Amino acid sequence: MKLKRIICGLAALSVFAAIAAAQSPAYRISAPYSHKNLTIYLIHGKDETSKTNILTLQEAMERKILRVYETSDVNELAVENISKSFDVFIQSGDIVKGGKQDRILGVSIIIAAGSGRIKIEAFCVESGRWQKRGNEDAGQFSSSNDRIVSKELKLAANGERSQQEVWAKVSEAQGKLEKNLGGAMTSANSQSSLQLSLENSKVTASADEYVRKLSGLIEGRSDVIGYAFSVNGKINSADVYVSNALFKKLWPRMLKAAAVEAVAEKDERSAARPAAKPEEITAFMSEADRGPSEERAASGSARIVTRDKKDSAVYEARDEKSKTVVHRAYVKKQ
Repeated sequence: MKLKRIICGLAALSVFAAIAAAQSPAYRISAPYSHKNLTIYLIHGKDETSKTNILTLQEAMERKILRVYETSDVNELAVENISKSFDVFIQSGDIVKGGKQDRILGVSIIIAAGSGRIKIEAFCVESGRWQKRGNEDAGQFSSSNDRIVSKELKLAANGERSQQEVWAKVSEAQGKLEKNLGGAMTSANSQSSLQLSLENSKVTASADEYVRKLSGLIEGRSDVIGYAFSVNGKINSADVYVSNALFKKLWPRMLKAAAVEAVAEKDERSAARPAAKPEEITAFMSEADRGPSEERAASGSARIVTRDKKDSAVYEARDEKSKTVVHRAYVKKQ
């Protein structure tokens, strides 16, 4: 009987080990690369897809093969991939400009070629407008050049999924930029628009300095599938993608968002903290992956698995058709 209990116990441990291994992929974290108060860590791993026909949302909208439609519902838009050969990756937190209000898309998902119209979760990042702005089209969105720029916004959109919290965190991010850069960071065309704040010349000039120093980190690296970063010496977030090819396309956009957050959070006293070590990034991601999980159906073939803990959260986007994890977003809460 005692031997039977031992065998059963070992079997249970094996099951739990298999689950943990499935939740915590083997990543290698490179040495830290810093500029001022921003430190980047590259995440190395294996591609989960060999597909090379995946465009980013920005690329697809510039080529006019992905359309984003206004639905007159603040928290829902419609997207349509009219290409016959290219799939399109949308990442949760991508900003689309135009419509009746600028929005962020709330789900990481691959929109297949010839998709037809698909409804997708969204949040408004511009609270003071519900009509056409200038020469923009109120029925569609014109571009997607930026994304959300604080971990608080990531938590509000992906964790709490609260429109009120998203508005509050947009205002908070704008206030921090104004404090550190001096003067208003809002636009007369719409003071509440996060997108227009990110187009402010002071914001772009400050972020560009970080981008110039750090953008070349991924050159010649064929096994980098994501990155993590810290601000003022404190671990902030990490993102992992389905392939090196997709990550390389997204890297300029992601680096700019991290740079804007570093500008907003700049504090000379805090910036003097030593950067986190690579093993600390590994520990953060591994521990976050052990959180209790909840799964829900999202747009199209996407399913979202959330692992939420007191000090961290993971938002994992799975594609049911290809049976792959297309994106993992890790956020350090504290």
